[in-house]
Amino acid sequence: MLGRRSSASVGAAVVILVASTLTASTAQASKEKDRAEYCGSNGLVNEKLHNGTRWTMCWRVDAKTGLVLEKIAVQAPGETVPTTVIDSAALAQLNVPYDSGANEWNDITSYGFGDRYMQPMTKEECPGGKVYGQWLGTGQDTKSVLCVSEEETGFAYRAKTGNTTGTGPLYTKQGHDLVLRTISKIDWYEYVTEWRFADDGTISTALGATGDLAPSDYTTADYGWPIGTNLADFSTNHYHSAFWKINWNIGGAGNEAVEQYDTAPTGEVGRRAAILRTTKTDIPVEGSFNTANRRWWRVVSPTLNKDGHKRSYELELGASDAYEVHPETAPDVSFTQYRACEKFASFNQDPECTATSLPEYVNGESMTDPVMWVRVGFHHIPRDEDQSPMPFHWQGFTLVPRDFTAQNMLTPDTRRYVNGRVGRPTS
Repeated sequence: MLGRRSSASVGAAVVILVASTLTASTAQASKEKDRAEYCGSNGLVNEKLHNGTRWTMCWRVDAKTGLVLEKIAVQAPGETVPTTVIDSAALAQLNVPYDSGANEWNDITSYGFGDRYMQPMTKEECPGGKVYGQWLGTGQDTKSVLCVSEEETGFAYRAKTGNTTGTGPLYTKQGHDLVLRTISKIDWYEYVTEWRFADDGTISTALGATGDLAPSDYTTADYGWPIGTNLADFSTNHYHSAFWKINWNIGGAGNEAVEQYDTAPTGEVGRRAAILRTTKTDIPVEGSFNTANRRWWRVVSPTLNKDGHKRSYELELGASDAYEVHPETAPDVSFTQYRACEKFASFNQDPECTATSLPEYVNGESMTDPVMWVRVGFHHIPRDEDQSPMPFHWQGFTLVPRDFTAQNMLTPDTRRYVNGRVGRPTS
């Protein structure tokens, strides 16, 4: 991984350091040139979506983590320059223990999603998109491994204006995602690493598992599920605990803060409903946390949007099963101070770090450069339908812009006046 504030990143195109004497167009051209030089000839993704939002980033393949995205920036329609969101993002571990206790694997650190394990992508597997190639190591040819495509996502919004009667104009738009995918084959399983960059600024990532059930991993009824005829063969239940590491750089300024929000009933009742209060808890030092009802986290930049609000991104976690046996797989999310040598959630072997796993990284250090580690667990109980090939099962999370822009990136010009309380009473 690159240093968060390395000398290389200072000149990166997506770091917003434009001299006041430059025009917007000159600044944009300068940024594009610097970004291309930083990424290299094969490592730049620069795509404008149907609705006008542009995403730019560098990509490369790491032998262990597989697909690595760096210098991720978004340019909303009408904006003249991109704004940085993330310095780097990648998988950080995949822990696969079997319920019978017979096997346990750590696919990222033991095998790796890159090099010979990353599969070439056919054009048929990337319909309507472009397949990018990269040289993956000594003794290997350049492989076409990255699919970049634009996909429709359904409704972006719909509003029939005019109070409850809906007599005003109809505003509706279909959304689009920029989608990046790679495929890695580890033994019988095949994993798709997927990143989605929406035209409203939302970022989501998921790990999809397909391929085949391992023919050697069969057990008894206590630890598996009957697969095949009658009750002769029980495919072993097992876990997939996936970790992602996000190095933030919102607005290109660094120095983000972490906040936790909880909403709880006060015990009081208003005119028509119970009264709930939302409270903020600052997280100034490293820590690990778990979800709770109406709890969420955000990473906050000191930079401001046009409304004068601090830019941030919010973590949205969906379905997830914790594997309580290991201390690193129990928390849903951890925040640590950035250290270049802290690369993997477990079995970290970088000699620059004495700590080897996430629980050791979380040692109460103050955070001025927070890194987010997200764990999403999936307990796989096989079924007859898993043979063969096995249908995809997905696990992942979403990063939602919160005040990153003053309004939705896709807001039509005729609705720009709707910002805050329209028709505010005057005293």
